[in-house]
Amino acid sequence: MYKNLKNKVHTYSVVALFCMIFNFQLSAQDITLKINLSGVYESKISLMPLIGPNALKSIAEIASVKNGESGTISVSKDMLPAEFVLRFDYKEKETSTPYPSEKSIFINNQNLELWVKPMYSSNNDSTYFQKDEKENTLFAKFTKENGKQKEKLGLLQNFLMNYDTPLSKFYQQGIEEYEKRRGEYNQWLKELSTQHNELFVSHTFQFQYVPQISFKGSETDRIQSVIAHYFDGINFNDSLLINTANLKEWMNSYVNLFGSLSKTLAMRDSLFPLAGKTAIEKARLGNRKVYGWMVDYFFKGYESFNMTAGIKMLEPYINDTNCLTSKRQAIEKRLTGMKTLLTGTLAPDLTIKDDEGNDVLFSAYKTKSPYKLILFWSADCDHCKKLVKELYPWYQELSNKNLVDIFALSLDETETEIPIWQDAIIKLPGWKHQRCEGGINSKEANAYFILSTPVMILVDSKTNKI
Repeated sequence: MYKNLKNKVHTYSVVALFCMIFNFQLSAQDITLKINLSGVYESKISLMPLIGPNALKSIAEIASVKNGESGTISVSKDMLPAEFVLRFDYKEKETSTPYPSEKSIFINNQNLELWVKPMYSSNNDSTYFQKDEKENTLFAKFTKENGKQKEKLGLLQNFLMNYDTPLSKFYQQGIEEYEKRRGEYNQWLKELSTQHNELFVSHTFQFQYVPQISFKGSETDRIQSVIAHYFDGINFNDSLLINTANLKEWMNSYVNLFGSLSKTLAMRDSLFPLAGKTAIEKARLGNRKVYGWMVDYFFKGYESFNMTAGIKMLEPYINDTNCLTSKRQAIEKRLTGMKTLLTGTLAPDLTIKDDEGNDVLFSAYKTKSPYKLILFWSADCDHCKKLVKELYPWYQELSNKNLVDIFALSLDETETEIPIWQDAIIKLPGWKHQRCEGGINSKEANAYFILSTPVMILVDSKTNKI
């Protein structure tokens, strides 16, 4: 009996020790955000990341915090460091309709406490962190000082861009003064980033770098000058770049410079692959994750514009084992699929619903229309909304209704997306609507190598060929 009791005690001790270790690991992984609410009757509080697969989707919520009370949100260490949006759906009075307000915050490795009045969430006098808070405090100080510094440069740049006598000595003096101040500003950024390197927010300062610009020549010459020096101030060895919300915005500005040079579609299809190749070649010399992020970024862009030349340009980078892209396998699949989904080839079959709600093969669907149009879309996708806004009025014309049957295959799958889709299709009668289980990973999307929306495939009704 004593032996059995001893074994049980030993077992309980092991279990207790395991629970202690497990709980410690959980607490070590989580960062807490305590929110003290005031100034309103009550508020729902949501936390949304700005990057990643859950970007701008709530990852944590507190259903209700009343005036004078507090609520705590835990954030997994796996998601950090990162920038988030803290959303308040508040009621000013008990009978009021909820009204939204938002505050952007940085979360790294420090537990946070925030005192907030949702009606004044952007006012530092009404909404503030504990005294020893680091990330958001530094960002507020930087934003204030950076505005002063940039204002001086902006005045000089505006003068140099608009002065009507560029060959004068006075204009040359203006260029020299601008370059002097630009150098001082960029050096200030560098020193500040180095001084606060242990804080995540300091890694965002480099996006403010002002590249060299040639004020001589045409507007095109100036744009090309900015492009040539766009990456001068960025540290591609910094793996935390991909945790920032700024990186995508910064790259969008870079691509837009090429867009401003594109006067025709042919030029666009030539310049955008060049933009991608130039940026990726810079990034591949740095951190592998940043290199992979850059390939992902351009892949998504080329996919949205259905830019075959751009996707093909990415192929050698996909085959580079040093490229840590999350889209590696997907791009390989897309490249393979592009070789099979050609005009004149049979459209991959899939199961759809006929007018009576029965399952039928797409190839066997009977119609008097000469064409069948497959539309992969998402009701929560801005590009899709724009397309549908143009396509549906076109379809409503009698001659076009007789010309084509439209099969709208939705890739909406989240709890937020599905209700939006259900509301949207009510306004689109006449189309054959179906939601693909699994979204982008559904068997329907896989059959057509779909990785983004919208995508349309026009099929001959008689031959079932693309």
